[in-house]
Amino acid sequence: MKKRNISIVSLEEEEFQTERLLDLQEQYDPQSVMIEYNGMWPLQKLFDMRVPKGWTVVQVITLIDSTTFTVYNNNMKSLMLDHIQNADMVVFNRVTEETDINTMRMAVKTVNRRAQIVYENINGQAQIDNGEMEIPYDLDAEIVEIEDDDYGLFYIDASDNTENYVGKTVKFKGQVFWPPQYKGKAFVPGRFAMTCCAEDITFLGFKCVSAQAKGLKDREWVTVTAKVKKEYYEEFQGDGPVLYAEKIEKAEKPDEEVVYF
Repeated sequence: MKKRNISIVSLEEEEFQTERLLDLQEQYDPQSVMIEYNGMWPLQKLFDMRVPKGWTVVQVITLIDSTTFTVYNNNMKSLMLDHIQNADMVVFNRVTEETDINTMRMAVKTVNRRAQIVYENINGQAQIDNGEMEIPYDLDAEIVEIEDDDYGLFYIDASDNTENYVGKTVKFKGQVFWPPQYKGKAFVPGRFAMTCCAEDITFLGFKCVSAQAKGLKDREWVTVTAKVKKEYYEEFQGDGPVLYAEKIEKAEKPDEEVVYF
């Protein structure tokens, strides 16, 4: 490290304070700083901290051991969520042929759609996530029917791989949400999903253009049959799937109203 003019400083959590960082800035006058942050510390502490002039967070990389991910995600979900939702890149290491890639991808994409995902095997070889998922429905069917339990998969895959859905007719059950900016010309059919805990539920749905929109009641359950197009809208800050309804029918709520990932 000395040959490369790199200095290493180790700090305990109680030492990680503005005053200490100011001292380090004065002592080393660094060109760049890389912080290897303890995974048990809340990231918000770093984001809220007043840092020396010129110190700006330009990238957050979260490293996750794929062999223990399920245990941590099931038992310390809020902690895992904190590091995933703030990441620009998520690297899963120790990946083998038996690793459940789908589960790991869903855990990331449900809370952070912008994050790049990388899988690293036990030999250190890395592969960038290609966005492909194993889906339980037939995309070549005349009408692609999405079962209630598969809505979460549908939402993520259609978001990441919109081109695969363009021109397809999909059919699924969801609740009506009326964003005021659509002014009665469109609505959002979707489902509430639990990404972390009962206090952290988010609504997942796509814009749906329909002449029936004005007659729909907020939060009522409907079955939507719609053609998928790819268009720009602000929610995606780019292109994303937009539905054009062919049929909207009243529906009974599913046995499990909330989507669990």
